[in-house]
Amino acid sequence: MNASIQSKTYEPCPARAVAFLGLGVMGYPMAGHLALAGHRVTVYNRTAARAEAFCVEFEATEAVRLARTPAQAAEGADIVFSCVGNDDDLRQVVLGPHGALAGMRPDAVLVDHTTASADVARELDAAARAHGWHFIDAPVSGGQAGAQKGVLTVMCGGDPQVFERVRPVAMAFARAVTLLGPSGAGQLAKMVNQIAVAGVVQGLAEAIAFGQQAGLDMHQVLQVISQGAAQSWQMEQRGPTMIEDRFDFGFAVDWMRKDLGLVLQEGRRNGARLPVTALIEQFYADVQALGGGRWDTSSLIKRLR
Repeated sequence: MNASIQSKTYEPCPARAVAFLGLGVMGYPMAGHLALAGHRVTVYNRTAARAEAFCVEFEATEAVRLARTPAQAAEGADIVFSCVGNDDDLRQVVLGPHGALAGMRPDAVLVDHTTASADVARELDAAARAHGWHFIDAPVSGGQAGAQKGVLTVMCGGDPQVFERVRPVAMAFARAVTLLGPSGAGQLAKMVNQIAVAGVVQGLAEAIAFGQQAGLDMHQVLQVISQGAAQSWQMEQRGPTMIEDRFDFGFAVDWMRKDLGLVLQEGRRNGARLPVTALIEQFYADVQALGGGRWDTSSLIKRLR
């Protein structure tokens, strides 16, 4: 087993025929956990070599198969999972003559883990319903490490009965899979998550930069304040690496800026006021200009040094 995919204890669940579209840094370990949990997994990736490597790695499960198109991957699947880059990528793998919907059997479920717009979630839900299929939008939180450990948080939108069919299977790569409302609710919840994360990271960056400028031992300071009201996951997991100026891991700035763009677009639509989020989105543009598009989001501190 790839060292990047950590074993876990899987909840009992009947084996299902599933497909997974998109084997990037998130999708690859998510699909791997499905295979290790005993499900029959057919994979598709735009770069075929990645899917071929997956099948070689998990051939010992005797339940993995390679497909050359999303439609082929979806044939016979009870659930089709997808995790791609953005709205356009999602439409490409789902719609059209070679898209997943063209191969799905009646009553099958498409579960999308892409962080995308609420509009595309509703669009695909309508397309699925029109042909007798089902759709759940299900963006995730937890990053690459959470995917590797199989402990993602999954935020879902869709029909409750369909959700209950999906939840036990998705628990292979998650610690929590929660229905938050109708189609689009999962994507909206992920936007709430990204707003909160961006604010915390910027605050942490300013705090560390201030402390360093003041001559404090910031490792010691973080140990102290993490025991009080300032404590956060970002402080514990990213604070030490921010102090050490290390950012070659984690959730990339390019991805966060894309996500915050979706947030601001939705805010304009629903009238939400997001002044801090808009400012931090521009700060991430500054980091990109520094050459940090693939740095972890905690690299916001680079602007302050």
